[in-house]
Amino acid sequence: MTNWKEILQYEFLGNTVSEYLLALGILLFGFIFKTVLSRLLSGIMYRLVKRFSNEDYLPEFRRLLLQPLEVLLFLVFLYFAFQVLDYPLESSQLRKSDPFLKTFLFRTYQVFVIVALAWVVMRFVDFVGLIFKYRSEKTASKLDDQLVPFFKDFAKVMVVIFAFLVMLGSVFEVNVAGLVAGLGVGGLALAFAAKESLENLLASFTIFLDHPFVVGDLVEVGGITGTIEKIGFRSTRIRTLEKTFVTVPNKFMIDKPLNNLTLRTFRRVNFDVTLTYDTTSEQLRAITTELQQYIDKHPNTNQDGVVRFQALADSSKNILVLYFVESMDWTEYVTIKEEVAYKIVEIVEKHGAEFAYPTQTLYLQRQAAETGPRVPSQPDMPYIGSDSDLK
Repeated sequence: MTNWKEILQYEFLGNTVSEYLLALGILLFGFIFKTVLSRLLSGIMYRLVKRFSNEDYLPEFRRLLLQPLEVLLFLVFLYFAFQVLDYPLESSQLRKSDPFLKTFLFRTYQVFVIVALAWVVMRFVDFVGLIFKYRSEKTASKLDDQLVPFFKDFAKVMVVIFAFLVMLGSVFEVNVAGLVAGLGVGGLALAFAAKESLENLLASFTIFLDHPFVVGDLVEVGGITGTIEKIGFRSTRIRTLEKTFVTVPNKFMIDKPLNNLTLRTFRRVNFDVTLTYDTTSEQLRAITTELQQYIDKHPNTNQDGVVRFQALADSSKNILVLYFVESMDWTEYVTIKEEVAYKIVEIVEKHGAEFAYPTQTLYLQRQAAETGPRVPSQPDMPYIGSDSDLK
């Protein structure tokens, strides 16, 4: 028994073995029970925010907060473990004469604590944004759908900036007030360096104030056509018709001509029906009249449709077909175009006409000569004979 007491009281680097074992026990306890304690702490935190919501968001809250809380709690147990040892954990107790390793470890620990706290706050901001997102989905307006992610990102950026300033002041002992005041000189150079980012940030505020589009709108800008999925600080995310995901800078969205296809009242359809040249005038009149009546009576088109015999082309007689579809849904729009196309084919076949395609007809005329057929002249041939013919 005496030997064990002597071993526990044995000093190493200014601390006894019993103190090292106690510190190790605290670390093991924190590592083993950090998950249980983080779940308990997240439940207590959720009770503070539950009063602002009538629905149960505890699973989402724990999913977001559990991991950063585990890291933060382990750092707390690490602090208590080192409190047992002869190791200063206060900035006022840290001396410049202390070894570099001791100073480095302490500063590193402070950095991790600040990062863990910022992580917890950012996850809490994500949770608040998630609640407002669910609420915005229940409203008819799409403006709140784009404001929620914007302000969520804005709050997270402010948390990062605040944590960075705290880290400079408390860990590296930088005069933050003097640094901010000194940015007046270097602010111009910083502004030039971040010119593109600042332009995109200002463009995002222009988008929110001017409302040229909102989340969910189908837009066409700079040769890109797609649905707006997210409007952020720097860029706008667009889901194209090919289902690709395009990230466009906000400055590009306000500098280029933008066509908001969602705000259209109708979708315009315009094409030519080409018939062969042997189509008679009676057939043309019957086809145009019946097709005009069909488009006017269609339940998904308005009364501005036009069907007219338009032109005599090189290889066809062209009928202009122009109408407007009263639907913004792409699938319904394509279905209506198909219905009209089938009806055109039926009407043309009903009246015995045929569709034309690019052709050319070549006429050959053969003329007979007045004095009969022309016989080509024969060239002079040399005379070939025997020696008797020369006598």
